[in-house]
Amino acid sequence: MIQGTGSDVGKSLVVAGLARAFANRGLRVAPFKPQNMSNNAAVAGDGCEIGRAQAVQARAARLEPHVDMNPVLLKPQGGAGAQIVVQGRVFGQAAARDYQALKAQLMPAALESFARLRKGRDLVLIEGAGSAAEINLRQADIANMGFARAVDAPVVLVGDIDRGGVIAQLVGCATVLDPADAALVKGFIVNKFRGDASLFEDGMRLIAARTRWRPLGLLPFFPPAARLPAEDALSLKGDSAAGALEIAVPLLPNIANFDDLDPLKNEPSLTVRFVPRGAPLPPGARLVILPGSKATLADLAAFREEGWDIDLKGHLRRGGQVLGICGGYQMLGKRIADPLGLEGPPGEARGLGLLDIETTLGGEKTLRKGVGESLADGAPFDGYEMHLGATRGQDAQERPLLRFADGRLDGAVSQNGRVFGCYVHGLFASDAQRAAWLRRLGAAPSALRYEEMIDATLDGLAEHCERHLDLDALLELAR
Repeated sequence: MIQGTGSDVGKSLVVAGLARAFANRGLRVAPFKPQNMSNNAAVAGDGCEIGRAQAVQARAARLEPHVDMNPVLLKPQGGAGAQIVVQGRVFGQAAARDYQALKAQLMPAALESFARLRKGRDLVLIEGAGSAAEINLRQADIANMGFARAVDAPVVLVGDIDRGGVIAQLVGCATVLDPADAALVKGFIVNKFRGDASLFEDGMRLIAARTRWRPLGLLPFFPPAARLPAEDALSLKGDSAAGALEIAVPLLPNIANFDDLDPLKNEPSLTVRFVPRGAPLPPGARLVILPGSKATLADLAAFREEGWDIDLKGHLRRGGQVLGICGGYQMLGKRIADPLGLEGPPGEARGLGLLDIETTLGGEKTLRKGVGESLADGAPFDGYEMHLGATRGQDAQERPLLRFADGRLDGAVSQNGRVFGCYVHGLFASDAQRAAWLRRLGAAPSALRYEEMIDATLDGLAEHCERHLDLDALLELAR
């Protein structure tokens, strides 16, 4: 089990690198995370949702994503707490304090998924969540030491030297852990090192002496990791590479499935500008994308509080275009209703009124993959849907944006042809679909082959782990 001294220390990346490295050695490897908290999710092949990080790790292991790889997924919904997804299906909602009382009920599902996943595998790489040192949350824990104890998994602890204080991170964990938990920790990795590795040799020895844990490697910072889908919206900072054509993305409080934007960030002709709260939408943008949301009504209110609705009208007057994806698509309509309180308090709100559609949240959650084409130009796509409710209206009926291979239609286009919306995630990962959007915006498509780039990055990450980590020692420690 790969645990960390804190959030964002690189656990997901280390697991992905190890998964590809051990798969390259001919082992049957699978990733597993008992509990994940993220609004960046993926649809597994069995029609269930799991954390996006586990889908990437499955790809690294050369497997199809499966619901058993992430049996408990928490999807934050702002002040409403989090939606709880158990074995791929919505289990309910809970505030943070109430969730602590629910954890014991969820351990059986995590153990059941783990038992199924390990069958026929040589190695299962388990990823922890947050910090191993959160001893205030240790009771009924299913994410870190509680799960490690339940399955008797040896633990490797990852510390992040880039944020500073890595010696204190690791030695501090050893100090506060319950002795029975600490006994499971067999080694440590120091991640995100920059500079001359020889300068930290004494640091590695000191940590080993203070913790009595085995040093398993000093892992240098791996810049190409920025190409891989991130688990946390905190990674959405600054702008992408400075291309001539600008795309603006307002950072909504409950942004979800933000890896939709990753292929655009890697296009050399584009600058993807993430607009924080308190800043206006840039007047020079050619396209504004309203991304997915886990709490659409709350994010719509935040959008208006920032004055972005006024900025958006000015953007359209200047000839700009707008695309809404999933929750962003719903916001572009005339009205959104959540009568059952599925994403927060029950209620409804006037939409931005840029598309002649209305949305009511309710019913079963739509979770499915699909291929198809855009109706205007026949550009193919390969994506997935993950949403609640139904959207209807004249623009959706008369001017849908996409058609699936089975004949289903999705999305809408405004009468003036400059406002677009759809439920399909992953559009821009399809090279032909992304090229069609670039041409629509007046930019030349590049030679980027996005899916090939992701696979090449995973191969590079595996080589990086082989070079700097003691993989033989990791296998020796595994049970």
